[in-house]
Amino acid sequence: MKDFPFLSILTLLPLVGAAVVAFIPRGKGGLAKTVALAWSLVVLVLSIVMWVAFQVGGDRFQFRESYQWIPTWDARFTFAADGIALVMLVLIAVLVPLVILASWNDVDETQRSVPTYFALLLTLECTMIGVFAAADVFLFYVFFEVMLVPMYFIIGSYGGQRRQYAAVKFFLYSLVGGLFMLAAVIGLWVVGGHTFDWANLKDASAAFDTNTARWLFLGFFIAFAVKAPFFPFHTWLPDAGGAAPAPAAALLVGVLDKVGTFGILRYCLPLFPEASRWFAPAALILGVIGIIYAALLAVGQNDLKRLVSYTSIAHFGFIGIGIFAFTTQAGTGSVLYMVNHGLATGLLFLVVGMFVARRGSALVSDFGGAGKLVPVLAGVLFFAGLASLALPGTAPFVSEFLVLIGTFTTHKVYAVIATAGIILAAAYVLWMFQRTTQGTLNPTLNDVPAMHKDITLREKIVVAPLVLLLLLLGFYPKPVTDVINPAVQATMQDVGTTDPAPTAVANGKVAP
Repeated sequence: MKDFPFLSILTLLPLVGAAVVAFIPRGKGGLAKTVALAWSLVVLVLSIVMWVAFQVGGDRFQFRESYQWIPTWDARFTFAADGIALVMLVLIAVLVPLVILASWNDVDETQRSVPTYFALLLTLECTMIGVFAAADVFLFYVFFEVMLVPMYFIIGSYGGQRRQYAAVKFFLYSLVGGLFMLAAVIGLWVVGGHTFDWANLKDASAAFDTNTARWLFLGFFIAFAVKAPFFPFHTWLPDAGGAAPAPAAALLVGVLDKVGTFGILRYCLPLFPEASRWFAPAALILGVIGIIYAALLAVGQNDLKRLVSYTSIAHFGFIGIGIFAFTTQAGTGSVLYMVNHGLATGLLFLVVGMFVARRGSALVSDFGGAGKLVPVLAGVLFFAGLASLALPGTAPFVSEFLVLIGTFTTHKVYAVIATAGIILAAAYVLWMFQRTTQGTLNPTLNDVPAMHKDITLREKIVVAPLVLLLLLLGFYPKPVTDVINPAVQATMQDVGTTDPAPTAVANGKVAP
């Protein structure tokens, strides 16, 4: 199975599905939903087969494919996946069907095209898979930029209030970041021997001039910091997350943002190791500031979707310090955090979307005591909040613990300061839950018929897989860490740092 073209087929399948759905007549929204869901499930099945076929302990990059594209530039359609890319590809395949199912009744057929919306979701899946599967720097850049287009139209055409402002801000921030990366990609091609192949560039990187490598690193890093988003490049996310449809926002914060941290691990660290070490103190400072700053802003939010967006900025601070701690333990924790954050925050956004759809408002002040009307849905919101704040027994706890303990071995001050983010996370999550579902029932909720309908069967199908995965990986993360560890260790070796406390994660426990 290792010679089967998994990655190219996975990339093309959603695009073909998007074309099929887009040509379904506007009046047949039910058919468009069904076809989109079925198509995404095919992608999920194929990704699971690829996971099984991946050989843990085998070659660093597997399922490699390469097809001629632009011979003059030596740009090729080259795909390959290491353990880091593999877990993100499977995360995409898991989330997209759930997002499609969660969006089932979100689009008003009388005002907007249902087939177009679901075609955009499948197009987004295509670009997300492509950006994680690309092993050619120019191909990666193309997917990196094209990925903006479907999300721009999803936010701008199907979002809530201020959707056009949020869509334009999202697009401009990402586009400006992409221009920095384009300059770096061109520079890398010039100094790297006129090739875009990742493996060849990595071999050539040892001869890069120090100043040149630092400038190239900075170009890539700025683009990835905007995408992640790291402080102070984060301001587009609360607007985009607040305006986007909640299911689409789950993909925005659950997957699209991870392109930034993935890019740092795949391109910044291996291609510019000396520059990575030189910029590490600044990156650590930005990560710690982001944790505290975003958490404080989350505490004061009255909009549920903006609150969840700010929590994501804080979580990305943890991922950032884990990456630039340059230990295998912290690096594994960061990659695991990327997966677990996608599951936990994806679940939180989906459940928040269910509350917003019932109330017709995302404002916390418009709820109050809602748990008395929808107790099961409130319970799922409580679980999603606890997972987001990394309660022991949920998957985010394992990754956050690995990040903090791995960072503490090399940067004690940053790790200690970052732990304050855990306290603040408890504050913003529990206070949000208390204000929305607990206490005296807001009298206006009795006048909203949808608020008297608890979680439906469709909604149970949406949240159940995420709840189960968060619990399973909270107690037994070994299947994922076994895939992640070799790729992280190879990345740390590329950087040339000495890991003072190498660790292994086995049977869900951290062992020296």
